[in-house]
Amino acid sequence: MTQTTTSHRPIQALPDNLISQIAAGEVVERPSAVVKELLENALDAGATQIAVRLECGGVKRIAIADNGRGISSEQMPLALARHATSKIASLTDLENVSTLGFRGEALASIASVSQFVLSSRTEQAQHAWQIENGVVSPTSGAQGTTVDVQELYYNTPARRKFLKTEQTEFGHCAEVVKRIALARPDVTFTLSHNGKTVDHWNMASLDKRSAQIMGTEFAEARLPVDQCAGPLRLHGYAGLPTASKARPDAQFFYVNGRFVRDKLLTHAVRAAYQDVLHGDRYPSYVLALDLDPALVDVNVHPSKIEVRFRDSRAVHQFVFHAVQAALSHTSATAFGTAPAPLASSVFNLTQPASGSPAHSWRPTALSQTPLFQRATEFGVAQTTSSYGALFNAPRQNQTDSMPVAGADQPDEYPLGFAIAQLHGIYVLAQNSRGLVLVDMHAAHERILYEQLKNALDADALTVQSLLIPVTFFADQEAVGVVEEQQDVLRSLGFEIAVLSPTTLAVRAIPSLLKNADAEALARDVLRDVAEFGASRALLERRNELLGTLACHSAVRANRSLTGVEMNALLRQMEHTERADQCNHGRPTWVQLALNDLDKLFLRGQ
Repeated sequence: MTQTTTSHRPIQALPDNLISQIAAGEVVERPSAVVKELLENALDAGATQIAVRLECGGVKRIAIADNGRGISSEQMPLALARHATSKIASLTDLENVSTLGFRGEALASIASVSQFVLSSRTEQAQHAWQIENGVVSPTSGAQGTTVDVQELYYNTPARRKFLKTEQTEFGHCAEVVKRIALARPDVTFTLSHNGKTVDHWNMASLDKRSAQIMGTEFAEARLPVDQCAGPLRLHGYAGLPTASKARPDAQFFYVNGRFVRDKLLTHAVRAAYQDVLHGDRYPSYVLALDLDPALVDVNVHPSKIEVRFRDSRAVHQFVFHAVQAALSHTSATAFGTAPAPLASSVFNLTQPASGSPAHSWRPTALSQTPLFQRATEFGVAQTTSSYGALFNAPRQNQTDSMPVAGADQPDEYPLGFAIAQLHGIYVLAQNSRGLVLVDMHAAHERILYEQLKNALDADALTVQSLLIPVTFFADQEAVGVVEEQQDVLRSLGFEIAVLSPTTLAVRAIPSLLKNADAEALARDVLRDVAEFGASRALLERRNELLGTLACHSAVRANRSLTGVEMNALLRQMEHTERADQCNHGRPTWVQLALNDLDKLFLRGQ
């Protein structure tokens, strides 16, 4: 292949306009980057009302008007000059940046690749002024600044070819407006596209603004976060696992008011969710970290979307513990943090379809099979007798012998008392608020998981030796894991031996899982250890592995429970952290208040 060479040229200074167009390649990547820079300037100017008007996804026109302090006529030429800014004047200022914009190159870069008009009026000025093509002239307008950017990249057609469809570019612009509006609920924002208003958010609290932007699903399943430690403060909302997404498109993190995508912060939040959200789901959150500007460098990327902390380890630990503390409050005893009650609209009040049984929902009768013959039969109760005090009458083979939560005991047992089991899957209980529905497998899974985790943390994981070892066929990978990772397996409570190149024997398992299928448990743990790699990698994924073990060991569907067993499950839920969700982020119980039930039957209407 023949290489072409340019003729030798002497070193020479580039013209200012070409320098600005080169800079525009970094600063003005697409229309949304223009929107971001102009919105940040408006907020730095103290604006409380901002209107964003777009045409053709922002390619044809971006006009942003604010009611900020404005720019005086004599300052306008400097506003469009490269590296001219009012926000920093020394290295000390650069190391303590408290504004969103500060580089002094955004307006110059934008103006170099568009038809650009800036008009502004200060509080003292008798009228507004505008600058176009370097000429300053009087114009009309209220206090504030309007930047009108038309025909983006008209003079750099090669760059314009790389833009996507109008709808795609508008989507990016709308996302930028949404991010900034979330950060500043004290500012009114209006967004219009092709002459139609798309979004309008009045001044509000973060509570209301986040509900408007992130939707009712997030608003009904979120926990407040507000933690301080020295110069650090983290505040905002962390979504419950029930508000998780298949994509990370509902994650908003701000550092000193600036939206960032920082790997350290993302990892800290993700780690905080590891107890309640496994698998491929992504948590939803809007969180703001405030700290001394001197402790963070925001000047590490042209778009200022990445930051660097002076003490990254301390920040990581602080964010991790703050979010984890908020999520740990999702216990069954904390009314108001439970999964949202089911809306009446989710119930089908129509008649059963032709041919379907009219009473197919009938709950199964309470079974009295004595499953609690040994302590921790299900890992739910320590002893059967420890729950004797819950009952006012001797146990009988009658459902009406079980107590229910009444006016005299509204808070002592928040989940109330079991009244039935539905299809061997759900426990129905009555409490002072109405009806509680419990997914018994999901609830028991969370209880087992927390017990395993706490025992491992306390180095108190007891082992149950098997009277007769369980042998099974294994492939070379599983045999290799047993031979190489004995220390890891023992730390998890497993004793597995190699009997032959294709045979393994399980000799001991964790006592908490003694009623589970030993072979299935062994295969699960060997698969996870093989996937996660060495012991260090396994330590990071330990909780996910414990979640797998708990899931496979929890009481299964279609298993009849006695009234004592169901009530024991409710009591354990009330004393288990994060009992509102299973290890996969699904709810373990829902509350139907009496008002919800009244609506179903049109009572009072």
